Amino acid sequence: MALQWVILTYMVAAEVAVAILLTLPSPKALKSRIVSLISLVLQPLLFIIPFAAFQLLDIYWKNEHRLMCTGEICTAAERDHYEKSIYKAQRNAVLCIAACLLYWCIYRISKYYREIQRMEEVEKRFKDE
Repeated sequence: MALQWVILTYMVAAEVAVAILLTLPSPKALKSRIVSLISLVLQPLLFIIPFAAFQLLDIYWKNEHRLMCTGEICTAAERDHYEKSIYKAQRNAVLCIAACLLYWCIYRISKYYREIQRMEEVEKRFKDE
């Protein structure tokens, strides 16, 4: 596995951990600190979107220029190598899409939580008046 796919795999694993951390029930004080920390980290981690998009373009380009091995001319080893490269490309495409979707989910969850906090503050101010 090339270095870029290892990096993308670790990023997806980290995004899964963050998504689980955001969705687990926890006390309000702890949850607000977690959301504020994740909100600060989200903007620098936006690089994952163009990185994954570039990797998807690379997969597409390699797929378009890949030698086809479907005829009777291919040996069994060549056919296995071709199928293995197809499976790797599919796995990597799923990894890129998962990275983008998880980033979007984390962004939306943290944004919703911040909106809920703002609404609770407004409600508290109206109750105090």
